[in-house]
Amino acid sequence: MRDANYRSIINSLYDGLYLVDNDRVITYWNEAAEKITGYSLEEVIGKSCADDILTHVDSEGNSLCMGLCPLAETILDGKGREAEVYLHHKNGQRIPVSVRISAITDQDGKVIGGVELFSDISNRTVNELRIKELEKLAFLDNLTQLANRHYLQRELEVRLEELKRYGLPFGILLMDIDHFKKFNDNYGHDVGDLVLQAVAKTCLSNSRPFDIYGRWGGEEFIAIIRNVNQDDLELMGNRLRLLIENTYLMHNEEKLKVTVSIGATIVHAEEKIESIVKRADNLLYKSKNNGRNIITVG
Repeated sequence: MRDANYRSIINSLYDGLYLVDNDRVITYWNEAAEKITGYSLEEVIGKSCADDILTHVDSEGNSLCMGLCPLAETILDGKGREAEVYLHHKNGQRIPVSVRISAITDQDGKVIGGVELFSDISNRTVNELRIKELEKLAFLDNLTQLANRHYLQRELEVRLEELKRYGLPFGILLMDIDHFKKFNDNYGHDVGDLVLQAVAKTCLSNSRPFDIYGRWGGEEFIAIIRNVNQDDLELMGNRLRLLIENTYLMHNEEKLKVTVSIGATIVHAEEKIESIVKRADNLLYKSKNNGRNIITVG
């Protein structure tokens, strides 16, 4: 009865929770972990947490499952840890989470495993409100749930007017999915749609509340980034590029990797929207010509 009560309490948590043994094989997975990651209990029990499940990366795109894993370090030294990392959702996108890790010990104090509690820290509430607003105005791209081109054009006009009147700086990131045609040709348009959605969700989950991400057309996305200088814009764009680089989809047991090329530019008050987008487009094609999965700033 006591075990059933504990299980009921753990499953009522809003935070994801899972237990592993000393080999990091998952022995327990609560209902919130299913909701946050998309992976069911049956899909993860008995597997290592590094087996293409959560595959945590840090903000610089470094994999934490091979030698840098906080959970593995806690199992080795018994010390609790906290970190903010990005986990892999079953649908492909990267989600920012705050993790708290503790060792599990036996009656003699010997470490026999670990427990990780993780919270979704994406701008979920802000993004839900934004989606409702966009739906009302018919400015939502149905496939990706991002702003559509019409909304982006209106937003660029508003930001440009703010820049002229009040000097509020902003920049744009123009992103294009690398080799997108191959996804459609080799795996079908349904998989191509999933790739678009995974990239969109990674952008949305890791956006600041006052920045706008939208689908410009086809496999192109635009981010309107407020209150930045050129160095900040490059840093944010490169961080997003690395997160997308670590995004993948599982299709018939094959891991499909996704990358984007980016053109990044700061907007000047005397410009017109057409010239801004044109410059970003030229920078994007420099990234393409230089090998793809690159950000070019100008």
